[in-house]
Amino acid sequence: MRTLGRIISRYMQIITLILVFVLLIIFGGMEITRAQGNAYENAAGAFQQLAQTLERNKMELQEIGLEYNETCIHNAEAIAYMLQNNPAARESTEELKRIAELMEVDEIHIFDESGRIFAGTHPEYFDYTFDSGEQMQFFKPMLEDKSLKLVQEVTPNTAEGKMMQYSALWSKDGHFIVQVGMAPVRLMKATEKNELSYIFSLLRIDLEADYYAIDSGSRKIAGSTDLESVGKDMEEIGLDFAYIRGVRDGFHVRINGVDSFCVYTQIEGNYIVRVIPCRTLYGRLPANMIFLVICLIVIAIFLSYAVIWCMNHYVVEGIRGVNEKLRMIAAGNLEEKINIQSSVELSELGSYINEMICSLLANNRKMSYVLSKTNMYIGVYEYSEHTPRVRFTEHIPRIFSLDEEAVRRLTGDSRKFREFLEQIRNHPVQGENGVFQFSEACERYVKLEEVHENNETFGVVIDVTEDVAKRREIEVERDIDPLTGLYNRRGLNTRLERLFDEKEKLGYYAMIMIDADGLKRINDTYGHDKGDVYLCRIADTINTFEPKNSVAARQGGDEFVLFRYQYEQDELTEAVRMLEFIQKHCLAYLDEELRVKLEFSFGYVMTQGEADYRELLKQADERMYENKRERKILQEKPQK
Repeated sequence: MRTLGRIISRYMQIITLILVFVLLIIFGGMEITRAQGNAYENAAGAFQQLAQTLERNKMELQEIGLEYNETCIHNAEAIAYMLQNNPAARESTEELKRIAELMEVDEIHIFDESGRIFAGTHPEYFDYTFDSGEQMQFFKPMLEDKSLKLVQEVTPNTAEGKMMQYSALWSKDGHFIVQVGMAPVRLMKATEKNELSYIFSLLRIDLEADYYAIDSGSRKIAGSTDLESVGKDMEEIGLDFAYIRGVRDGFHVRINGVDSFCVYTQIEGNYIVRVIPCRTLYGRLPANMIFLVICLIVIAIFLSYAVIWCMNHYVVEGIRGVNEKLRMIAAGNLEEKINIQSSVELSELGSYINEMICSLLANNRKMSYVLSKTNMYIGVYEYSEHTPRVRFTEHIPRIFSLDEEAVRRLTGDSRKFREFLEQIRNHPVQGENGVFQFSEACERYVKLEEVHENNETFGVVIDVTEDVAKRREIEVERDIDPLTGLYNRRGLNTRLERLFDEKEKLGYYAMIMIDADGLKRINDTYGHDKGDVYLCRIADTINTFEPKNSVAARQGGDEFVLFRYQYEQDELTEAVRMLEFIQKHCLAYLDEELRVKLEFSFGYVMTQGEADYRELLKQADERMYENKRERKILQEKPQK
């Protein structure tokens, strides 16, 4: 038979080669994963910046549009007033041009009662009527209703086709119509800022990648950092629509003849694709792998010789002494014999290990009996106060996710094992008898039971993670409003009960009650499905507030509650001001074409310290109804 030293030497060489190969694969995969992870992170940052820019520009465009509408009609009213009080000015083109310059408008046209231009700043437009073109026909209904005040969206005018915005109204005496035209310079610039070509020019693009915006309908490239590709079909540069529609985690493809790695997202009807060449993404991989191979080989050779020397010096010479120790602690006969013939030393050692196993089987008989009587996923342990060793079944490491080093540490010292169990018992689960959370990262739960008898401890560990998760999932479903995704009344009360059990941790807090005004009108006018969309828009408005330290709920049909805590007083005040702004200025899109005023009333209570959340809800509700009455009075008050 071969000696143990020769066996160890041979197998260490094989293990070294296998170890180098495995580590090479592992580290190569890690390098590829790291490179792709960086690509995902860079893409996510750029995509977020792009989305934020588009949203910001859209809001700016909306605000400027409203401003232009108001300015245009106000200018028309002022000019009509001046012309009514100064009839001579209506006959003088020069005077009208002076008024236009004074009012900062580009055109003034005066129509008679038949809808014909008879005066204005542009004599070339005289004798034009509301039937002269499609743009002019917009104002034709004014001939039938002298109370109309019309503002036209930006459109090419009939005479020259240039982009203008017109407003028109009758003079108070009803003898003529004043039409004012303004060149929407700011509005056109704001519109240009919503174009992808403009956004890409502002986006802080990294030099290693190109970005493409692909129209989801036409599949054409609507914008790109590669200007030569704009307007092309996506297939011309190598992008397959099937990849974009089917792959969510990035994909490899040839772009313009270059092997590339792509990550994409969808923003407002466009697919935004980040393309980085593989030679850039994985450029450092070959050099890193070569360096790694050299290091692994050197380390493996050193460790191999070190292990062989240590095994020959300490293990082989010490086995005979270990055999004598095993003979003293072994007892009984073995049911199954261990027959090791690979070396003389191990053959002798195996005979005494068989005897030791027999003794260990006797000590583990209780554990085997428990496990044979149940099909539950459990672990069993046992230790004595007189010995440092701890014995447990194979399920214990699996349940607690213990590596080999942790298993050796805990089984070799009963004191450390008891400390380990005590740390778990410090995290009891509320409402669960004998259940503890031992891992916050992945939410793992176990049930612990122990029996103490004659200085010995026998314990059972049951993994109840799945049971706890199912119970909590049921509770969450009961607490969530299915329409808006906010808490319902039950969920709200549950969360507030828990929060107000520790009032001292709330700091400054605010209870805000919100009521969706006009819901009945929307249901009656557009249908209950649009009413549901309207409620969802109210919920979306509430969700715009930072979810940290906030509880949002739909308490009833059209009543909402927002509770914010652990904020500074000025932060809560700013949140209230934001609600006031939204209340006055925001619109709700019920579908792609239908938009209505986002109307709601709200009341709030802001305080700190001791309080009853039910009383806070009552006070906020009362103030909400005060706000509703004030808004109604303002709406019914006649405009001067």
